[in-house]
Amino acid sequence: MPKLLYTLRPALLALLMIGVVPTAMAQWKWRDANGKVQFSDLPPPQGTLEKDILQRPPNARSVVVVRPLVSGAPAAEAAPAASAPRAPTRAETEQEARKKATEAESIKRQKEEERKHAELRAENCRRATAQLKLLEDGVRLTRRNEAGENIPLDDRMRADEIRNTRSVMAADCK
Repeated sequence: MPKLLYTLRPALLALLMIGVVPTAMAQWKWRDANGKVQFSDLPPPQGTLEKDILQRPPNARSVVVVRPLVSGAPAAEAAPAASAPRAPTRAETEQEARKKATEAESIKRQKEEERKHAELRAENCRRATAQLKLLEDGVRLTRRNEAGENIPLDDRMRADEIRNTRSVMAADCK
């Protein structure tokens, strides 16, 4: 068995080297801003000029840098991508949609509460108006005391009731 390993050793080594060669060839080589040569399996950082890229993997695409013209002047250096406006991600778009839906639902609930409150004010106004008419017409009215007995309203009690009814009307009959 050991003889077999010694005879197969060159073949195994060759197979191992064949597996390593593609990864070694997938290397980027470029000159950075300080003039140093850099090696990496990742592409050079954005803003690296095309002339400074010395080697790229065989399947890598070249990067095209578009430089805008400013008032007839020569093309300026490309701005970093971080300062350029970017399109919102799907998650950001969905979050914004949920936020808008929540705000719309909140506004809808608030309007519904305002509508109910307006209905209650209108009902209070209607009742207060009818009560004031009874009080001012001089109709004989009674109230129950703490013992549950009916007591007829005297002039002072009637005046207090009229004042209270008018304050309700001032608040609810606008």
